[in-house]
Amino acid sequence: MVVYNFKKIAPVPTAKDFIDVVLSKTQRQTPTVIHKQYAIGRIRSFYMRKVKFTQQNYEEKIARVLDEFPRLNDIHPFYADLMNVLYDKDHYKLALGQLNMARGLIDKIGKDYLRLLKYGDSLYRCKQLKRAALGRMCTLMRKLKSSLEYLEQVRQHLARLPSIDPNTRTLLVCGYPNVGKSSFMNKVTRADVEVQPYAFTTKSLFVGHTDYKYLRWQVIDTPGILDHSLEERNTIEMQSVTALVHLKACILYFIDLSEQCGYSIKQQVSLFHNIKPLFEGKPLVVVFNKSDVRTVDQCTEEEKTLVGTLKGSNVTFVTCSTLTEDGVSGLKTTACDLLLEHRVSAKVTRAERAGKEGATIGQIHVAMPIARDKVARPPVIPASVQARMAAGETLHTQRKLQKEIMVERGGAGVYAPDYREQYLGLRDESWKFDVIPEIMDGKNIMDFVDPDIEEMLERLEREEEEREARGDYDEEEDAEEGLTEVEQAQLAAIRRKRASLRFESSMAKSTNHPHLPRTVRAERRGDESVRGRSMDKHLEELGFDEETGARKRARSMSKAAAEGRRGRSRERRSELMDAEESGGAAEAAEGMEVELSGAEQARKKLRAMSKERSQSRARSQSVPRDEAGHAYKDKEQQERARKMAVKKVASSMRISGKGTARKGEADRHIPNLRPKHLFSGKRGIGKTDRR
Repeated sequence: MVVYNFKKIAPVPTAKDFIDVVLSKTQRQTPTVIHKQYAIGRIRSFYMRKVKFTQQNYEEKIARVLDEFPRLNDIHPFYADLMNVLYDKDHYKLALGQLNMARGLIDKIGKDYLRLLKYGDSLYRCKQLKRAALGRMCTLMRKLKSSLEYLEQVRQHLARLPSIDPNTRTLLVCGYPNVGKSSFMNKVTRADVEVQPYAFTTKSLFVGHTDYKYLRWQVIDTPGILDHSLEERNTIEMQSVTALVHLKACILYFIDLSEQCGYSIKQQVSLFHNIKPLFEGKPLVVVFNKSDVRTVDQCTEEEKTLVGTLKGSNVTFVTCSTLTEDGVSGLKTTACDLLLEHRVSAKVTRAERAGKEGATIGQIHVAMPIARDKVARPPVIPASVQARMAAGETLHTQRKLQKEIMVERGGAGVYAPDYREQYLGLRDESWKFDVIPEIMDGKNIMDFVDPDIEEMLERLEREEEEREARGDYDEEEDAEEGLTEVEQAQLAAIRRKRASLRFESSMAKSTNHPHLPRTVRAERRGDESVRGRSMDKHLEELGFDEETGARKRARSMSKAAAEGRRGRSRERRSELMDAEESGGAAEAAEGMEVELSGAEQARKKLRAMSKERSQSRARSQSVPRDEAGHAYKDKEQQERARKMAVKKVASSMRISGKGTARKGEADRHIPNLRPKHLFSGKRGIGKTDRR
């Protein structure tokens, strides 16, 4: 019995789940620790293993999906057409084709990056290549998002399809909607199909089973069919048409003579004639249902004439009522007997067609090729073979095989074949065994030597002798000739200085000495370009007076700033005391009252300055950077910039997702949303339940 169990198809993960499962498996089942101090071969193999493992995981999971889904060309035509009606055959094949193509592309990506990883020269480069390989594979899977979602919907619908055997004994119930098809199926089988007093209660195929003569029969309830063209029928009706076309069954065509279904007898008879070609070669039973309401005898003459047009050679009429169960058992018996008789007659016909050679040969169809034309095509035998056949010679060669030669020369482990015998393309066969070994295609180095090399060498030697005779290689005159004594002394000083600098540079590169400050090192080697006293000395030698120019202005500005802003409290106090004493001496003649007033004024001034100093020193001295640098042209621009800064800080602190809120402008905390102890390292069986 051929039954396709579509319920065993595993769920198809989404693209995101696909990527998460594969990368998680790669992380858990491959090594996770690598250091840059390791040998480069070990680093390469570490990352190559990850790329190869990920590629294999993708291929295995995609192959499982492709193998579990049915191929339309390999299954029964009934299921192929049914899937075409329900899911669109082209869309289905396109989705599976995209998965198959993605599998090949992932394999190609893995091979390409494995080839690149073989030449990785550092841990960083190998890591980036691994990251690129896994990234391209994941990007490819993301592009299959729609195909994977479509296949998951198809899988869910396939799992709800009934298990129908297209080749077993089958009773197929069809007709207009609401004529009693589902009621009949509930009476004769153990199925429980919904029955309602409105059309198209049954929207898909339903299967039930019954027993007759110790045999199991399947009864299929089809959705109702309306009388219009094939192009106008919807998906629900096309399921019934597909079953009528492909299933070898006994057809039960139900007609409601009472017209309670909402359709007249004329419409029901018209539908019968419309789909009559689908009944060819199958036993047909026309069932007049709802006989408890109206029978054929109660119909008008016109209706009887319409019913008479249903008669045919293989048509049987049965009257029943599914409400009172009158004639239901007889209908089942009649339909089953007709189908058994039809199946037996079909087998007998096949046996007779095969020549009555037995039951077995009657079930075998032997295909005989038919000539496409009358041209004779005799077998072609080469002339050399025909000559040998005419001479009575054997057609098999008598050369010794390598195995026979090996046995003659000592057997395995002793005999080694001489592969030079297989050299091809040599002008002389004796060249195969030259002392100089082969380097390419049976040729050695002597085959690539220029025959005029000796003559060219002699010509080159004669040319060198002529050059020596002309004095081309004589030593050039000393470059120092023609210089004055002063220039020679300067040249010698330059050479000594250059040698000294080279020596000092080589000594500086050595680490076997204490490190000194730059100024000390500059003074020791007489470097005049380093800040400090050497710089001042160098400026003085050049004639620059440090008491004039920019240096003097810088010192005066720093001194003025120090006096105006950073004056010491001791200095200010001494100045006040001096002012107090001078004031007291000047006013001594004016009496004690004047002297006290002068001292009181001094103390009052001292208290006022102390009060100013008691305020925040940082606030009194610090100036915002934008104001210090004169970044704004006026107060209005400064206020506008301040408001923009406040908005920017507020927007950066706004919550845009889980864990993204910040405490302030300087908050740089990155929350740990993926704790390492749950997502890294290897774990044994039963250790992943906390994930």
